Amino acid sequence: MRLREIAKSLQRAMPSPKMELDHRSPWELLVATILSAQCTDQRVNQVTPALFQRYRQPAALAAAHLADVEQIIRSTGFFKNKAKHLVACGKAVTERFSERVPTNMEELITLPGVGRKTANVILGNAFGQPSIVVDTHVKRVAKRLGLTRSDTPDLVEQDLQQLIPRSQWTAVSQRLLLHGRYVCLARKPQCRTCPIYPLCTWKEKGSQ
Repeated sequence: MRLREIAKSLQRAMPSPKMELDHRSPWELLVATILSAQCTDQRVNQVTPALFQRYRQPAALAAAHLADVEQIIRSTGFFKNKAKHLVACGKAVTERFSERVPTNMEELITLPGVGRKTANVILGNAFGQPSIVVDTHVKRVAKRLGLTRSDTPDLVEQDLQQLIPRSQWTAVSQRLLLHGRYVCLARKPQCRTCPIYPLCTWKEKGSQ
């Protein structure tokens, strides 16, 4: 299977793919992932130390003033909506889950600001559960490799689930994400240094 060879090549290029959002707990990863929407992980990592120092637990964030949270996270963009989501999420985790981040998809997606992508990040990286994160990078790489024809993240996730062994969901999707972030770029893909170039069926490969 071509995907098996793709997975092996990416594994050789990235033996230990790591989540790039700094965190020390499932709660911190949840907050960081919400902040990462339309923002780089590097920027989020610059913001979260001050945020976590002031609001260490969900209950603390639940009681926070929106203006104070907005000021801390302003540089991540869309800070007003993100602040609302964070405070509401703090309240939900505190009141409904006794300050513990849920460990299943059904409960995670009931939290403010949390969709399937964020939930999969938490499940795979905080709780070690097989999960496929579909962000813009994974969607782009999957389409270029012919692993999906869909532009809908949920459908891309389903297509990849059918192709990748469940035990490899988290690692393979993380490698696809990092490959899209650093090599298979949207505008100027680095085809000359691509470890899976021979396996790529994208019609425009090498023409950028």
